[in-house]
This record gives sequence, structure tokens and C-alpha cells, in this order.
Amino acid sequence: MDQLAQLKKMTVVVADTGDVESIAAFKPQDATTNPSLILKASEDARYQEYLNNAIAFSQSKAATKEEQLPWALRKVAVNFGKALLALVPGRVSTEVDAHLSFDKAATIREAMTIMDLYAKAGVNPERILIKIAATHEGIMAAAELERQGIHCNLTLMFHFAQAQLCAEHGITLISPFVGRIYDWYKKAMNQDFVGLDDPGVQSVMQIYNYYKKFNYSTIVMGASFRNIGQIQALAGCDYLTISPALLKELQETSAPLIQELSKDAAINLSLDKVSFDEPKFRFAMNQNAMATEKLSEGIRLFCADLKKLEQKLWELL
Repeated sequence: MDQLAQLKKMTVVVADTGDVESIAAFKPQDATTNPSLILKASEDARYQEYLNNAIAFSQSKAATKEEQLPWALRKVAVNFGKALLALVPGRVSTEVDAHLSFDKAATIREAMTIMDLYAKAGVNPERILIKIAATHEGIMAAAELERQGIHCNLTLMFHFAQAQLCAEHGITLISPFVGRIYDWYKKAMNQDFVGLDDPGVQSVMQIYNYYKKFNYSTIVMGASFRNIGQIQALAGCDYLTISPALLKELQETSAPLIQELSKDAAINLSLDKVSFDEPKFRFAMNQNAMATEKLSEGIRLFCADLKKLEQKLWELL
């Protein structure tokens, strides 16, 4: 049995891609997208229809290009999401504009607009996760959305404080970024990390064990992998979202896969329960250079790719 098949027996496998056709090859449970993935997919001629449809829709919603552009951006994300939903049995994550990462009210409005577009496209709301950057404002927006029955995926997660606050507020799912944590420490310490010594892997393990020890319902989905060693070290995590290239590598690897994480093992750990109010949260983030830098960088990168997608849609408009 290949390692992808083995992994599916202990972890929910999610495809981290906007490439609709690659989904069929790996049969994941869920799919996740972000502005960078949608930008990459939008450059593929196979998906031009998704852009054209978004343009036509936006022109029916507003009179000027300036007013049409936000509608085109939303609709193209929904078009990709709907196409992915046709190929996975579970959920698809669709991201709120990263420019709104520090605006709770605007994030809530945008999330509700996206959900309305999905509803009008005939999509069951239970199959959508609204993806939001895990700033304090983003987490508080997600908490309100969850109270209204809209499920959320908190992304750009680099610090335990982000994870703890999400759990306390009943967020459906979080995405700790293994690879980007690894990148930071590899550069800062000028050394490589492998397996359980990887700081990105350790971050997810800490969150997973804490959640299971104290019986939080929030799903832990490890994300942003650089190699299959990181995935292997997190076998047993609730969910793992994996790029097509690494899914293929797992599929081509047949060595036995050891389950590294389990609820039973976590329950028996000696851990202290902690709590973060807003001042403690902001101070904890400030004291961790990696988390502060990577959260800011992640928002900037998503915004930059969103601008590129905007330019493509502007030209079509």
C-alpha cells in the first residue's frame, strides 16, 4: 500500500490546489484554495471559462469597472470552489480578501457575501469553509460567523496563541503553516531540520496534543509542506492539506507509515490549560519574531497575488 493510501487511513487528506483536474488523480476528502493558488490556476487556459463567467456576472451587478472588479474577484473564487466541490465529497475553503485582515466588520460582510454567492450557485453552506487570516480581528470575525452558522478555516497560523484563541471561540478548523515556520528557522539558524526536530512539525504537534487533551472540537489541519518528511511526521493529525506534487510523491512511496499523532496519546500527556485575552494574545505574538514576521509576510503575499488577479480581471473587464 502506498503512503498516500496509508495516510488516508489515519488522517483526512485535503488537496491544496486550484487545479481542478489534479483533484481526480488523488481523490482527497476536501480541497483548499487561496489567492495564490487561484492566480496560478487562472493562468491555465483550461480554466478561462471560470474567469469569463465571473466577468459576465460582475457586469450584471454593477455599471462601472471599479464597481465590477470586487464582484469578479468573488465570483471567480466561487467558480473555482464550486468546480472543486464537484470532485471532493467534503468541503472547500474559500478565502476572504487579505486586505481585510485587520477589519473585523468588513471580514464578516465579505464572508457573508461569498456565502450568498455560493447559495445562489446551489451549494450547500455546510460544504464551505470561509478562510480568514488568523489576526486577532480575523479570529473575532470568525467567532461571530461561527455563531451565525458559517464555518471558518483560520489560516496563516504560526503561534500557539492563535490556535488557542480559535479553539476557545469554537472555530471549525485551523491551518498551522508547517513549511513557512520551517523556512524561517532554517534561515534564522542556518541549519536544516528533519522529522520530529522540524519546528513547523513541532508547532502542529503542540496544537494537536493540546486540543485533544482538553477536548476542543476545532480541527487541526497541517498546511504548507516543503517535503513529505514533514507530512510523515504528522501522520495521524486530523487533516493535512497537501499540494499535488507532494501527493504524487506519497503515492509513489511504499514504505510503512507510522502514526505519530493520536488522541489517546495526547489525553495521557501532562499539559497545563492556558488562556489568551486580547492583550495577552497581542503580546505573545509580538514576543515571537517568527510568528509576527510570517503572519505579516503571508498577508502581504496574498495581497500581492490578489492584485495580480485583479489586474487580469481588470483587463478582461
